This record gives sequence, structure tokens and C-alpha cells, in this order.
Amino acid sequence: DLHLKHTKAGPAAMAAARTLDLLLGATASVAAGARGGVAARGHAPVVPGAADNVAAMAHPARGPLTALPAALVLGAHTYGVTAVSRHEAQGGSTAVPLAVLATTAGLGAAVLTAGRAARTRAPEPGAGGLGATGPGQHRATRPHRLTLTDLLLTAFAGAYLRTAAPPLLHAALNPSPPLTQRAVGGGIRAMIPLQAALATRAGAPGSGLAVMALVPLARSLARKVSPT
Repeated sequence: DLHLKHTKAGPAAMAAARTLDLLLGATASVAAGARGGVAARGHAPVVPGAADNVAAMAHPARGPLTALPAALVLGAHTYGVTAVSRHEAQGGSTAVPLAVLATTAGLGAAVLTAGRAARTRAPEPGAGGLGATGPGQHRATRPHRLTLTDLLLTAFAGAYLRTAAPPLLHAALNPSPPLTQRAVGGGIRAMIPLQAALATRAGAPGSGLAVMALVPLARSLARKVSPT
């Protein structure tokens, strides 16, 4: 960031830093889980499916790989916010806020549809064990039913779009410094519902709600200190 912040590579550097930050957290979480699992394994009863958990802990690379889609989403959002911020002092850019607005809409739709698709593809319990099927056979999938997780994911993705999109549209229509600064601030605040949506999509709606609880605090702080 110190070397690239004021160059054309600044947005890419910030996006890469945010992406790698999330992957680092995923790696640390897997490593901590593996240590805890090994310590508890000698005292735990043998249960069906435990071998799968042990195998997952034996392959720490699965944590970063699983987190990679979410990391790329956060990286893309960070790239867009940083690209807009390069014009917040003098304004004058219509194309950049418009392009970032389109990207924001795409990210919101991707988070929403990917989460629903993942739950739709989940195999039915008892349908083929671990999912192995013979020639000409197909894995049974659960019919998709609207769940609380679906509702939360929709709400969080909607909050992300509602926070980030309107300021970007205003900046695209009138690329003045104040409106461009509002677009940057909206993009920064939108990180909260975006991360809540990603946590919910990953199967942790409780974590998503905890993250969303930061919204009032962020809104209050934004009145006192500029998010940028």
C-alpha cells in the first residue's frame, strides 16, 4: 500500500490485500480447528462421519480454497471502492462510478444466487451415502424450500445493494467531489452487509446477524468521522 497507493496499481493492491487478509483468516481458523480436533480426538467417541472431519483437518489447504470465492468478492468490492476514491478530491469521473455500480449489482446477485444454488445441490440424507452413484444414476437433491437462512441472505444482500448502489448512481449522474465522497463512504459501509451475506451464505447466519449488528455503530461513527 505504501508503494502502490498513489499509482495506477493502487486499487489492485488494495483488492489483493483484502483478498489475502480473508484467506489468511481462513488458514488460521483451519489450523486452530485442527489443533483442537487432534487434542480432543483421544477423548471423543467414534461416530459415523468422523473420518471426514479428520481428513478435512489433515488438509489445511481446504480452508483457503473454500474461502476463495468470498475473498474474491470482497476483493472485487474493494477494488471498486478504491477506484472511485481516486476521484473523490476533484470529481469529474462518470464512467468509474457507473462501472462500479454495475459490478456492485453483479456481486450482490452472485452472492444471492450462489448461496441458494449451494443449498439446492445439497444431497438428500441417505441418498447414496457420500454421493457415489453408479453408471446412469443421479444423486438425489433436496427440493429447495425457503428457509430462515434464505431470508437472511436476501435481506443482507439487499442491504448491501441499498447501501452501495444509490451513492454510486448519484456520483455517476453528477460526478462532483461531495457526491463522489459519498459514494466512497457508501462503499466502505457496504462492506458490513456484504460480509454478513457471505457469512450467511457459508452457513453461519448467526455470524451474519452479529456482523449486521455493527451497522448502527458504523452509521453513528460516520456522522462524527468520515469513513474515508
